[in-house]
Amino acid sequence: MCRSVLPAARRLWQAHPMLADGLLAVTLTCGSWLWAVSEPQRATRPADLLSSVLTMAVNLPLAWRRRASFSVLLVSAVAAICYHLLGYHYGVNSMGPLLALYSVTVHRSLPYAIAGGILVIAEWTHASALHPGIQVWSAAGQSILVAGCAWSIGASARLLGRRNAQLADLAAQLRREQDAAARRAVTHERLRIARELHDVVAHHMSVIAVQANLGGFIVLSDPPAAQTALGTVAETSREALVELRRLLSILRIEVDDSEDERHNPAPKLDQLGPLLGRMRAAGLSIEASITGRVRPLAQGLMLSAYRIVQEALTNVLKHAPGARSHVMVHYGATELTVAVINDGGVITTSPARGGHGLIGMRERIRLYGGTIAAGPEPGGGFAVRAVFPLPGGDDDASAGT
Repeated sequence: MCRSVLPAARRLWQAHPMLADGLLAVTLTCGSWLWAVSEPQRATRPADLLSSVLTMAVNLPLAWRRRASFSVLLVSAVAAICYHLLGYHYGVNSMGPLLALYSVTVHRSLPYAIAGGILVIAEWTHASALHPGIQVWSAAGQSILVAGCAWSIGASARLLGRRNAQLADLAAQLRREQDAAARRAVTHERLRIARELHDVVAHHMSVIAVQANLGGFIVLSDPPAAQTALGTVAETSREALVELRRLLSILRIEVDDSEDERHNPAPKLDQLGPLLGRMRAAGLSIEASITGRVRPLAQGLMLSAYRIVQEALTNVLKHAPGARSHVMVHYGATELTVAVINDGGVITTSPARGGHGLIGMRERIRLYGGTIAAGPEPGGGFAVRAVFPLPGGDDDASAGT
């Protein structure tokens, strides 16, 4: 029962604080009135209508303790002092000012908290001194102790609230910085892809220019050769247009890279040998297999597949340097599949958790309408699998490296 009631009360308190404070104020009012009625011997004046009004004045304002905490404290403490001066029950109506002092300490500045503490100490000292056998100095000491506890708890709650607010601001700032870093990584990768596709389109245009000049030169002397050259121009121009559309879809701003990187020739998937050799020299144990009917594909697609393999092996080198890796390339009838799987011998971090490498892989695969999956393997290790859709063809041959 308690397990279900307490969470519900906590949710009500957080969602409707004034309603919760109102329930608390009504509970204190009813409890104080019933206590005063049940113990008439602890008062010099019996409970009457005026005592009920003063009891309500002490406790009901607590419903507004978050909005006007110091005003609530003044009203509650003055009403409590009047209640006890008139000779009513000296043991009740002291909790309201104490709770109001806690609220003042939480929500108001230090001068208000000090003034409120002095007022509560005076009220509690007066009420405690009315008990039989209690000296004024003892009542004052007890009052200082009780008010000090309420003041300390309120100050701690105020400090905790400030720290929680600071942590929330820091968390929001961290999220913004992470989002900005991810956007920068996406932008950098898109510019890199755009530069590489620019090289591909430039190659196609060079082929078109050469074949067009050749066709114009031999169009009369060798019509069949001219027809072949024009066919090459048509096929190459179609492929160049496709790559150009992809280039324009991701090109946003100019990139400022080094001259060496800018003019390096773009690698392709059929040039995995040197890449694997460099990774093996760096300490990786790599096996590679190529299956299906190996055939020429669009240069941009081959470049993207190469970069995915390169990035996946780089992640293995960074995060699992002792793992054995297997690179698989499969030329299917309608899709090209590239996978890099490692056994995860000494994996320390996962490259799938928000790394910029995976962002780059996703950007590349999205250009060609493909899919990519990166995650732990059921038997241990980590795998990156990318699938590029291809034009239709046969898949009846296989080769290995």
